[in-house]
Amino acid sequence: MLSQHSLLVVPLCHDKQTSVLNFPAIVSPPSTAIVYDQHGPPDTVTRVTEIPPMEIDENYVCVRMLAAPINPADINRIEGVYPVRPSVPVVGGWEGVGEVHSVGSAVEALSPGDLVIHSAYLPGTWQTYVVQDQSLWYKIDKTTPIEYAATISVNPLSALRMLEDFVDLKPGDTIVQNGATSIVGQCVIQLARVRGIHSVNIIRDKPGSDEIKEKLTKLGADKVFTESELEVKGVKSLLGDIPEPRLGLNCVGGNAATMVVKFLKQGGSMVTYGGMSKKPITISTTYFIFKDGDGTL
Repeated sequence: MLSQHSLLVVPLCHDKQTSVLNFPAIVSPPSTAIVYDQHGPPDTVTRVTEIPPMEIDENYVCVRMLAAPINPADINRIEGVYPVRPSVPVVGGWEGVGEVHSVGSAVEALSPGDLVIHSAYLPGTWQTYVVQDQSLWYKIDKTTPIEYAATISVNPLSALRMLEDFVDLKPGDTIVQNGATSIVGQCVIQLARVRGIHSVNIIRDKPGSDEIKEKLTKLGADKVFTESELEVKGVKSLLGDIPEPRLGLNCVGGNAATMVVKFLKQGGSMVTYGGMSKKPITISTTYFIFKDGDGTL
């Protein structure tokens, strides 16, 4: 059996002579889904399968999925290396956008044709039709571009929460982050720009760094540095007229986390929300003792 939220279910009727047309009126259409039965490389453990119709309970909604992204965390869950993962077998995908196809008899807030996004922390969006409780769907404006709606639940909200939940940032303040080319990083840059907050951004050394710097600058970044450019003493001299950052965001770990801390002002805070390098956070004890800093994991 799949987990409760994956909705790979048995048919309502086992009679081979019964066609889909003979099912009760309030049932979902047959659905095509991407499922994995075990953890491992996505190209070997995933499979495409057909899910039979299922009855739509009174508080449930059937949504025809329009788009669902493939996030790095989705891949990590399939591989079995992500700390939070559902029991297998399970339908993949943790966010997406769809159109309401039909609703249960007790559903009042949603109607067929509504554009809805999926609660970000339950699996099952990699299928053509999803049936879940009405509380797991959020109605959005129909004019929202599909590619934006499909990807709004995870990365942009992560960026927003980190800018609001840890430090009371004001216009004119500064933040510093590594992993600036990630979707979260790009969202941080744009949200900071519209709020009048400066951003200092750290990227990896790789071909095309100049083009990446230009792209991030157009999004609103004040400063963009490669990791090698920060292998100098007195990195704060690189800030120019920008105030020292009050908040640092770390999604890489390893030495990249140290680079974030080096920029922080006295009493600054670093929030860690990822570990893409798969290396421990290496920060000198000096920064904790003599800079009165705060590290939030």
